[in-house]
Amino acid sequence: MKLFSDSIQSLENALAYSSLKQKTISNNIANVDTPNYKAQEVSFKSEFDRATLQARRSDARHFEFKRGRSNIEVNTRATTSYNHNGNNVDIDKEMAEMAQNQIYYNVLVDRMNSKFNSLKEALKGGN
Repeated sequence: MKLFSDSIQSLENALAYSSLKQKTISNNIANVDTPNYKAQEVSFKSEFDRATLQARRSDARHFEFKRGRSNIEVNTRATTSYNHNGNNVDIDKEMAEMAQNQIYYNVLVDRMNSKFNSLKEALKGGN
């Protein structure tokens, strides 16, 4: 019997992604004036790697669903340069991404709390 569902594992992976993204954005903002600093961004190696879906392939042309931990990567944006000193951090973009990521993280935490509260109620017998 599995005590915790796959959805809790998915939430854990999403929280890890959001946490790493927050650290990366903070690092970019901290280096906004550093000469030749290249901004970094967090991405998933593959959208289907992060999914913990169960599905049956009815055709060989369909995408294959995989299970397991997501492959989160930190990539450097080396092809652009916004400032005269070689720095490519766009502070407005970074601040917008930080706000968006904070909302995403809060939603994930609320969902995780809801899952654990449901589990707690089930253990108490609904009293």
